[in-house]
Amino acid sequence: MALDFSTLAAPEIIETLDFDAVLDAMIADATARFSSAGVDYDVGNLETDPVKVVLEAAAYREVLLRARVNDAARANLLAFATGADLDHLAGFYDVARLASETDSALRSRTILAIQGRSPAGPEEHYSFVARSADVRVREVRVYRVDGGPSVRVALLASDNGGVPDSAMLAAVTAAVTAADVRVVSDVVDVVAATQTTSNIVASVWLLPDTPMSVFNGLEAVLRAAWAAEAGIGFDLNPSWIASRLHVAGVSRVMVSTPAAPVIVDDNHAIALGAITLTMAGRTR
Repeated sequence: MALDFSTLAAPEIIETLDFDAVLDAMIADATARFSSAGVDYDVGNLETDPVKVVLEAAAYREVLLRARVNDAARANLLAFATGADLDHLAGFYDVARLASETDSALRSRTILAIQGRSPAGPEEHYSFVARSADVRVREVRVYRVDGGPSVRVALLASDNGGVPDSAMLAAVTAAVTAADVRVVSDVVDVVAATQTTSNIVASVWLLPDTPMSVFNGLEAVLRAAWAAEAGIGFDLNPSWIASRLHVAGVSRVMVSTPAAPVIVDDNHAIALGAITLTMAGRTR
């Protein structure tokens, strides 16, 4: 399982920038230097003092420089690197960006490549190869069938309602069964992840001043959240639905369908069917 970077503490190499602290330090340093030269400088708090103006300009440029150092540090961290910087980091692990591949997808594939560098053919290795075969592969779940040599690679697509087409299945099959990928004892089968369709019915109350455009956009909000967060093995909970519908301007949400969590196993995915939202009224 890939590490969730959001659970890590902020990198110590990335400095919290504070213009006032930098300026105060510069004024203190200038005051000490004036004193050692026999000059009594005591107008550091006067905004029109020429020395203060020069030090403010210097402090601003130092903060800019420190910000550039922060950017350079982020560019060398897999969790923060983007664009060409991320391409170079991924390239160190022999991972190249696929055509139209997003930074997020490339980052997660790079992690899989690192985790999959075991000669024993771990799940991450097959997952990396499968995702590298077609940029439309959104998620992969690899598991053994009944503990035997049969390895199943279940795919969820980023298009076509999550269902992989024949071209994707063929490309992934060719990739994961290649002689330099498949472990000799494994019998690898590439399949579409089994999908269960679930409908959603909910009542929504808006705050008194909320425009109807907020309610009208809720279905799109819910589908976008599901597309971004859900996947293979992700349950559909009424509490999750309510939380995603509870955007700014919404006072209350009551989910009637599903009445209880829809539980799926680790090899299945849920597709959202019809979403029926009722404007139940306005309340605080």
